[in-house]
Amino acid sequence: MKNLLGLVVLFATTYLFGQVQVTPDATGNLQLSHIIWMLQENQTFDEYFGHLNAYRTAHGEPASMDGTPVGASNPAYSGGGTVNAYHFTTVCFEDLTPSWNESRRDVNRSNPLSKTSFPMNGFVYSAANYAINEDKKHPGSYADTKGIRSMGYYTERELPYYYFMATQFATSDRFFSPILSRTNPNRLANFAASALDVVNNIPSGSSFKQKTIFTLLQNAGISWKIYELNGNTFLGYFSSYGAYKAAHVFPISQYFTDLKNGTLPAVAFIETTGPQDEHPGENVQKGSAEAAIIINALRNSSSWASSAFIEAFDEGGGMYDHVPPQSAVIPDSIPPNLSATDDKDTYSRTGFRIPLLVISPFAKVGYVSHTVMDTTAVMKFIEIRFGLPSLTARDAAQPSMDEFFDWVNKPNLNAPAPPVQPTNAPCYYNKLP
Repeated sequence: MKNLLGLVVLFATTYLFGQVQVTPDATGNLQLSHIIWMLQENQTFDEYFGHLNAYRTAHGEPASMDGTPVGASNPAYSGGGTVNAYHFTTVCFEDLTPSWNESRRDVNRSNPLSKTSFPMNGFVYSAANYAINEDKKHPGSYADTKGIRSMGYYTERELPYYYFMATQFATSDRFFSPILSRTNPNRLANFAASALDVVNNIPSGSSFKQKTIFTLLQNAGISWKIYELNGNTFLGYFSSYGAYKAAHVFPISQYFTDLKNGTLPAVAFIETTGPQDEHPGENVQKGSAEAAIIINALRNSSSWASSAFIEAFDEGGGMYDHVPPQSAVIPDSIPPNLSATDDKDTYSRTGFRIPLLVISPFAKVGYVSHTVMDTTAVMKFIEIRFGLPSLTARDAAQPSMDEFFDWVNKPNLNAPAPPVQPTNAPCYYNKLP
């Protein structure tokens, strides 16, 4: 009997790939009736929250973030001098490249495939090189051909809503995108916990047969929806999309209707790719204001008391961060489909740090996690809540996210109202800062 009890305890405290996940420390999330998550586009932790400590201490919280170091800089593109981190004045800036090769040069400009040296010194180089090449194809299209935009950052001056939410609710300074590359493989991993061999772009006509988190929910009879802001979703790249579309994919207006009518599903993803997604080239204040509308609607609804809303970003976008990507479990047996010009590497490390907000009546006030995880941890969180199997070895290896929550006291049930997110800061592209 004693040995049998030991086996039961061992099973109950182990994450098993392909098995229903049960953890004694995460059963509190059974109180959640709704889990909603959303990814915005292409911003790093240092760019958005690298200076959050000053705001935290001004509001009675400890300076517990691993923020942008004093004197943070990158070598100039020319190789002479440095470019220091600086406070953006504009809330709009020219695009950069976070692609496979460039991301590795961001980590180590001279030795991008090094497994031991991570000086984080290639952001300016990659941004400059991208602008120079684009300007050759379209003369006059880029003002910043020196890559200086990659070292810009924001504070509560531009993003007061996010700064309030990151301090009133819970956040992390060790939350990473899952893949060291651009949007497409990271967005696939957001649904399937695997990049499915994608390195940069998804080949035209792709229809992946692999399971997604929505497959697991559907098979278990758990209600779910995708709410689109701009009439598209990355679920469209999966063969299951046709069968799911009519009953599960809706415009964002349905989200507000469901909140009003008390018909929010158990799990929802908000697909924001488009003008409101905060991607470089778009106005970050307008994107964050749209996020505020979506989050505030939940907070003011009857669903709030039993919900968790998780907002993150799909990847770093080529903007500076001082913390290197972390070693990670390779998701599955599908290797990256590398071209002859792609750096030879695997899916064995994360992408860059990204901003995270964990918003819930159960979220700990002012909590900062220092536990390494990536966005597939959201899959793990959903899987634990609804007793679902893992999708891949990557989500199976993630922490439970339980540390962000106080399941007993509901410390944010009656949280103070957040500030209004302004949208009137200067927006220009032809100069810096």
